[in-house]
Amino acid sequence: MGLTIGVDIGGTKIAAGVVDEEGNILSTHKVPTPTTPQAIVDAIAAAVEGARAGHDIVGVGIGAAGYVNRQRSTVYFAPNIDWRQEPLKAEVEARVGLPVVVENDANAAAWGEYKFGAGKGHRNVICITLGTGLGGGIIIGNKLRRGHFGVAAEFGHIRMVPDGLLCGCGSQGCWEQYASGRALVRYAKQRANATPENAEILLALGNGTPEGIEGKHISVAARQGDPVAVDSYRELARWAGAGLADLASLFDPSAFIVGGGLSDEGELVLDPIRKSYKRWLVGGNWRPVAEVIAAQLGNEAGLVGAADLAREPDPIM
Repeated sequence: MGLTIGVDIGGTKIAAGVVDEEGNILSTHKVPTPTTPQAIVDAIAAAVEGARAGHDIVGVGIGAAGYVNRQRSTVYFAPNIDWRQEPLKAEVEARVGLPVVVENDANAAAWGEYKFGAGKGHRNVICITLGTGLGGGIIIGNKLRRGHFGVAAEFGHIRMVPDGLLCGCGSQGCWEQYASGRALVRYAKQRANATPENAEILLALGNGTPEGIEGKHISVAARQGDPVAVDSYRELARWAGAGLADLASLFDPSAFIVGGGLSDEGELVLDPIRKSYKRWLVGGNWRPVAEVIAAQLGNEAGLVGAADLAREPDPIM
């Protein structure tokens, strides 16, 4: 079909990139993310126009953090932008004069990894993103599965603990409260406060107090053998692996692809996730076990995936 543009809406910048059919990014254009919903639509259009200069573009794919309808046109609800029933497809098309599809950003990243990254060669993969929160995507039979209303794969809000920790979504005990960047920092602060003698490296990095500990400190301290930092990763991995075991019972994929910022830590987080997954997988000693592998595309996954999904036929058809 030719070249398409993928758009990634970040908290501080909006990035648009021209992507070819092999998943290569040919050019990019970035603009600051405005603070008002309508200004964000204008900024998306500006980023697209900046990226398309000198290229013959056939379509645009936008990755949006929120619930997107199955028709890939309307954002039902976005938690970090005041979009409610936002007709984003129509608004951007009117500004750029190109066909536009809108996709959930985690779905877009999952598709990018499946098509051009760690998922190449697999037909059935589940992707999870371990970042500030927890998201994911479902590819079964080489197709992105969005569900009847388009809002499937909100894995972070599976209730893991009845009446557990309060989540930003308003529910309690959601998976992302136990397996995410926020959870990792909480574990480290709690443990450093309880046993400061086991957190000397971590506390030194956090200005001497548990309250000063940040995610980047936990990574550095764990690699230096700090007991509290290492144990905090193990606790996160315990919950992440348990959740993967539940997803295996639902979807039976050949591979789980783990992306998001925490996946950058490599085997520090992946190895204990694999062990926890195998521990909680029903019949795990007797059945085939899906691979648990690191994502490969990093921050480019969502942009590349959104661009490629602009080439995909309407999923309603």
